[in-house]
Amino acid sequence: MGSVDIPKKYKAAVYDKPGSISTKIEELDMPEPGAGQVLINLTHSGVCHSDMGVMMNAWSILPFPTQAGQVGGHEGVGKIVKMGPGNDNAAVKVGDRVGIKWMAAICEACEACRAGMDANCFNGKISGYYTPGTFQQYVLSPANYVTPIPADLDSAAAAPLLCAGVTVYSALRKTNAESGNWVVISGAGGGLGHLAVQFSAKGIGHRVIGIDHSSKKDLVLESGAEHFIAVDGTDSVPDAVKELTNGLGAHAVVVCTANNSAYAQAVDLLRFGGRVVCVGIPEGDVVPIKTANPGIMVAKALQIVGSAVGTRKEAIETMEFAARGLVKTHFRTEKMDKLTEVFQEMHEQKLKGRVVLDLS
Repeated sequence: MGSVDIPKKYKAAVYDKPGSISTKIEELDMPEPGAGQVLINLTHSGVCHSDMGVMMNAWSILPFPTQAGQVGGHEGVGKIVKMGPGNDNAAVKVGDRVGIKWMAAICEACEACRAGMDANCFNGKISGYYTPGTFQQYVLSPANYVTPIPADLDSAAAAPLLCAGVTVYSALRKTNAESGNWVVISGAGGGLGHLAVQFSAKGIGHRVIGIDHSSKKDLVLESGAEHFIAVDGTDSVPDAVKELTNGLGAHAVVVCTANNSAYAQAVDLLRFGGRVVCVGIPEGDVVPIKTANPGIMVAKALQIVGSAVGTRKEAIETMEFAARGLVKTHFRTEKMDKLTEVFQEMHEQKLKGRVVLDLS
């Protein structure tokens, strides 16, 4: 049960006014790890669009409104500083660098867990939503569900991969697209999108078409996209995609953005046998994928699948890709007290890539 010097209080950024863009730095009491848990001294946390959705109570799919005082965040990296009881056979130890994901804990007993789909655990605890998240200097986590961070992967660079990275990696695996196939990434210049482009183009070998606002063009092309389509400079995105793919359309479309219009046109970008993978969750009033009528779906043998965050196995594979240098997060670091400003920038859609909080 080894440990290091641990303070009695620590700093955390909390949602002080859920429903609005507002966070506050507070001092919290140090928790004690229970059976099967570890205490982690977090050094970095990514800031995800999903955090803003939780803070703003913007997701109708969540069962309860966010509570005032909730510690948000779900992309945390730090070192284990204390082991709780019952960890004699744990795969991690004090001093190990580990990561916290969107799904912070699973039950390992439900049908989803037994089927290896732990990201869909019926009883899972979401980090930063009714479970203390990663916008804080210390956090408790189950020893069996933290993600080991490779030694040669920088902590700040690793943080966004724990959600954005593993999410798009899992989604791309669900496209069924082979190397050399055309894959469209909607929202290609965003936090998820720019990583999806890299995994797709550099890791798997797809021919990638990135779609986003014209201001994101350089980032998308630098990430490995073969072509870029600006939503603010093209009369018809479906026509532009078909022109680039010999009139056939893409083999797959991965919708990384929460934008309803991206979903509304997604099916129109596909060729026969194509597949749309839904990742981004629209906020407010959801607009259905209107073109997904039975006639078109049957005639073109199309498929639409959903993809949540990846499994713990996919999280480990994501880290290995990054450690090999195939995927690099475009990010900047900010201090914890800048979190409200970061969310405001995100809300105004001015954010390029990701922001990682330095929690020191």
